[in-house]
Amino acid sequence: MTDDAQKFLVGLVGSGIGPSLSPPLHEREADELGLRYLYRRLDLDVLARPASAVGEVLAAARLAGYDGLNVTHPCKQLVLGHLDELSPDAAALGAVNTVVLRGGRAVGHNTDWSGFARAFDRGLPEAALDRVVLLGAGGAGAAVAHALLTLGATRLTVLDVDGQRAAALAGSLAARFGVGRADGGDLAGLPAALAGADGLVHATPTGMAAHPGLPLDAALLRPELWVADIVYRPLRTALVRTARERGCRVLDGGGMAVFQAVDSFRLFTGVEPDAGRMLAHFTELVSGARVS
Repeated sequence: MTDDAQKFLVGLVGSGIGPSLSPPLHEREADELGLRYLYRRLDLDVLARPASAVGEVLAAARLAGYDGLNVTHPCKQLVLGHLDELSPDAAALGAVNTVVLRGGRAVGHNTDWSGFARAFDRGLPEAALDRVVLLGAGGAGAAVAHALLTLGATRLTVLDVDGQRAAALAGSLAARFGVGRADGGDLAGLPAALAGADGLVHATPTGMAAHPGLPLDAALLRPELWVADIVYRPLRTALVRTARERGCRVLDGGGMAVFQAVDSFRLFTGVEPDAGRMLAHFTELVSGARVS
């Protein structure tokens, strides 16, 4: 790497992000491409700030000369009001996971949906998409819902602890993809929805290192059901383990984590990263291999 290499300062904003693999994943790929790239964690828990302080963190990052920020739980929707512009995808989804800081402007993007779509195509090829249940209607859920309907899901049922939030997401999806493509409700509808479903996608924080546990009754998991979890810290969540034990085809959150990072890296730098190399590095990281 030469002294005149391009330099980038990037950060991740969210709560409980200490275990995040985004910093080493981005920095290793930048090294491979001859870029100077520093990726910092801006953990709201460490900063002792609430999720509503995401605007303050963004303002500080702009002043400090950051080139961009990734945004994760629970700030993907809260950050919207602090941005100068949204990409079409981010505007449609109402959620942002990538903020590009350039020319004095903060532009929000969403690479979660494209990351999930690429991971799904790769990890669950030819999976039936006639009826799909999505658990979680937050920022990540909105992105996954967009991806599933883009991939061709015929009917998507969105369920959330907040039934009104799920119904609102379903309404926005129907407006974009067509009447009858999505419906929403609270978790009371989960048993009935799963009984007739081809697959389940989990998009809540349950199962994360800071929120361990299973997001549903294990008895609801039939062998005929495919199950996708977007949580990747840890990679083998309670849902992933239990679904495999019950004979389901399973997609863990690793692929989405990598492919959304691929798209974010391109937005931050203008340079195309090597997705295959980033997948291989992610495998090293989660297996605990020493990374030089």
